[in-house]
Amino acid sequence: VEPVCCQSPFCSRLMEDYHKPDQQTLQALRNVANRLRINSIKATTAACSGHPTSCCSVAEIMSVLFFHTMKYRPEDPRNINNDRFVLSKGHAAPVLYAVWAEAGYLKDSELLNLRKVDSILEGHPVPKQQFVDVATGSLGQGLGAACGMAYTGKYFDKASYNVYCLLGDGEMSEGSVWEAMSFASYYQLDNLVAILDINRLGQSDPAPLQHHVEKYQKRCEAFGWNAIIVDGHSVEELTKVLSQPRHQPTAIIAKTIKGKGISAAEDKMGWHGKPLPKEMAEGVMKDIQARIMNTTKRLYPATPTEDSLPVSLRNVRMPNAPNYKLGEKIATRKAYGMALAKLGRYNEHVVALDGDTKNSTFSELFKNEHPERYVECYIAEQNMVSIAVGCATRDRNVVFASTFATFFTRAYDQLRMAAISESNINLCGSHCGVSIGEDGPSQMGLEDIAMFRAIPTATVFYPSDGVSTEKAVELAANTKGVCFIRTSRPENSVLYNSNEDFHVGQAKVVYKTNDDHVTVIGAGVTLHEALAAAEMLKKERINIRVIDPFTIKPLDSKTIIEHAKATRGRIVTVEDHYYEGGLGEAVCSAVVNETGFNVHRMAVAHVPRSGKPTELLKIFGIDRDAIAQAVRKMLSSSANAK
Repeated sequence: VEPVCCQSPFCSRLMEDYHKPDQQTLQALRNVANRLRINSIKATTAACSGHPTSCCSVAEIMSVLFFHTMKYRPEDPRNINNDRFVLSKGHAAPVLYAVWAEAGYLKDSELLNLRKVDSILEGHPVPKQQFVDVATGSLGQGLGAACGMAYTGKYFDKASYNVYCLLGDGEMSEGSVWEAMSFASYYQLDNLVAILDINRLGQSDPAPLQHHVEKYQKRCEAFGWNAIIVDGHSVEELTKVLSQPRHQPTAIIAKTIKGKGISAAEDKMGWHGKPLPKEMAEGVMKDIQARIMNTTKRLYPATPTEDSLPVSLRNVRMPNAPNYKLGEKIATRKAYGMALAKLGRYNEHVVALDGDTKNSTFSELFKNEHPERYVECYIAEQNMVSIAVGCATRDRNVVFASTFATFFTRAYDQLRMAAISESNINLCGSHCGVSIGEDGPSQMGLEDIAMFRAIPTATVFYPSDGVSTEKAVELAANTKGVCFIRTSRPENSVLYNSNEDFHVGQAKVVYKTNDDHVTVIGAGVTLHEALAAAEMLKKERINIRVIDPFTIKPLDSKTIIEHAKATRGRIVTVEDHYYEGGLGEAVCSAVVNETGFNVHRMAVAHVPRSGKPTELLKIFGIDRDAIAQAVRKMLSSSANAK
């Protein structure tokens, strides 16, 4: 009987192809590790802030990764063929900068500008540094982005680059890490390696599992990873384990000592995020320097295989106009799925992600046509956003991710970090507002506009019919930053001709006469209610002008102000969203400096309940009757004022 392999990294059967590095190479790797320690201490002491002890625990890991294992062009950090590296424990940024100085990309002197206002070397990694693909520092997010990169490498690029992600033990308490672990094993990302820096100590307390590396191993194995325990300060063990062939995602559980090389701080609490005082730093650096042995060996990274094809994401266009007839009824959520499938038909780099809601968001229409470009992320929205960010790095894909609008709230940290990562991702949130009806408040997106408006790089689309939804999808694909498309469940009439032109930040006047009394601004479901109110009021000889903002951010202030002036500054806003941060507040911000303007806001005032959509719109005062009544009231109060 053939013996079962023990899976140890040092098992002779696994390591048949392994060529042990010569002593000179091993010593050179130790020397690099110690130089990384010195430069991390030097930079943090010069900055009077930073995390030197967190850098010191990973010095050997970084040395072996960057100067023995990874294949990349040090002069061209974003080369599409390079192996990828994500520093999930972003507070160890100084050791990453030290690596790129060691590789010759940064000057040693630049390291002394760490955290200065005029330096690119910020406190945590950001993509203004060419060697950083995703911003990290909000812990627990690096592995999800790395999964997106690895998925792209294996299934979209079909290329040979590998993805390495270095995590701290503290962030292993984050649920998002385990969402990513699940994803990687389900999709068999054998091009992904996670290195866990188990240095025992967190910021204010030891990490919960301390140095029980076998517990980490069992957890990783339970999630379908090949998990191997090593001494994280042994370059021999690290070179060996990182050279072994992989058939599943691999977790290297590196037992390390926080502050390794700083004798007064090694494995001691109270040193997290504290630079060494100048005199102490000088003594420590002298000690570490004494451990650097002379060797003539110079280490260079191996050159990557050139097998990633160049990709152009410019001009991702629809081949023809939308195919809807005026008055035809369609839900904007369905129009989103149809538009995405159509966009994918003519653009092979468009990919779609969903969180097991594809038959509600209608991303299944994309999946049915382009199954090889659809990624099912299951019910793990935080990870889905991180996967989207990872897939979008180095401009490999145009990424769309969809779920119910309300479920993006749980991924807000990932969305915030996507903006810091300068990521171009497109998100579609369906089932917004009380208009979804019977499912009740847990499923209703009522905070989503506020949430996305607060993100600096965001564009917020709120289409109201099939034509404008298709245009929103096309525009989002060509708009930089985080794009959010808000879609609704109810079927509504098509308002626009197929040849109508749409632009980001351009509103549409959908109903007007030569003598309008009030400007009403609605979006999605409430735009249709406003149009119905206009017909009702017409019978009373009250004319209203109805505006569709199309994008809530940027908002077309010019059009709103111009038309509101024609109605003597009288504006009513109505939205299927909470009052805070929504359409009404966006309009108020736009007109705040106008004199003689009066804005009346209508929105959902408190936590809703189940019911029929029409009942809920009525109860929360955002239906046609409520709009008509608000218009009458506004006119009577201005008449009384006269």
